[in-house]
Amino acid sequence: MDMENLQRTALYEEQMNIKCKMVSFAGWEMPIQFDGIIAEHGFCRNDAALFDTSHMGEFFFKGNIKTSGINEATSINIDTLKTGKCKYGFLLNEKGGVIDDLIIYRLSIDELMIVVNASRAAVDFKTITSRLKSGSLDDRSKEVSKLDLQGPNSKKILQKYFLDENVNLDDLGFFSFIKTKIFGENCLLSRTGYTGELGFELYIDGKTAVKIWNALLKEGVKPAGLGARDALRLEMGYSLYGNDLNEEITPLEANLSMFVNLNREFVGCQALKKQKEEGLKRVLIPFKTTSRRSARKDFEAFQDDKKIGFVSSAAFSPTLNVGIGLLMVDFETFDENRSFELRDKSNKNRGSIEANKASLPFIKK
Repeated sequence: MDMENLQRTALYEEQMNIKCKMVSFAGWEMPIQFDGIIAEHGFCRNDAALFDTSHMGEFFFKGNIKTSGINEATSINIDTLKTGKCKYGFLLNEKGGVIDDLIIYRLSIDELMIVVNASRAAVDFKTITSRLKSGSLDDRSKEVSKLDLQGPNSKKILQKYFLDENVNLDDLGFFSFIKTKIFGENCLLSRTGYTGELGFELYIDGKTAVKIWNALLKEGVKPAGLGARDALRLEMGYSLYGNDLNEEITPLEANLSMFVNLNREFVGCQALKKQKEEGLKRVLIPFKTTSRRSARKDFEAFQDDKKIGFVSSAAFSPTLNVGIGLLMVDFETFDENRSFELRDKSNKNRGSIEANKASLPFIKK
């Protein structure tokens, strides 16, 4: 897509005023790095880093959870989700393929916020709407900005901004949130993140996002881009839609069965039950290379010159100082007790990379 036709977040001008490299991502012009991917990765792992994730989509539902159809629209059992809690799950097609992965926030007994990936927002909204019998779904993605402050010092840094609201961040548990105010404006503050570190996500309006961004940078917090975010999430084994998940990959194949309860009915559930009964033919596994060399998405994996699978995600891990990634392997051809070669199918003259099966998360937090 032409960069001139890309959407921009409320923080675009602020980001362009400092050293920043922009890229096209899911229809948005987004910062991929500021001080460099490895440096930004270090800020997050050792101190705190600030991410602009305003490209994410936010839908708001209002209606009866039990009778509207919203509880069966995704894999998440909203009926058991308490107000002030949020949960990760999937929007599936009838075959069990992942239309998107998302997080649902229980705002009240009859209100939800559904956070979706930017690249899937339009199809998600259409799909969820088609599954509703009653209630209303409102797309407010353009009204909502989102900032993620992640890292071991994030709570200490953020606490003073909520003292006037008598909010104690120590009381906010993982995957919990509160509605509060910051700089006098409404804020949904969530104890969530995509890095594996202690962290918070703030849903605010655009003007408030600019105020928070500038205030945090003024006191020394470092901004971070999509490049560092990708390395951080991969070190934890977190999936990325479009890489590790798509409409042809089920949660079972993506090794995410822990997020799916097959004892309740939802769209795609029957297909997953059948797949589980028949047995998986392929699954995503984590791998580490034996050197600092990293593979890339769509590299092919081989054992004894026989193709055993393909790479869905890969990056250099600054923490482990080796290449890491996720590989979709065919059970019939893969021997997990042996190493394998990763090859660039677009450049067959490039030497192969040796790798071995690993375990998740790649790093313990």
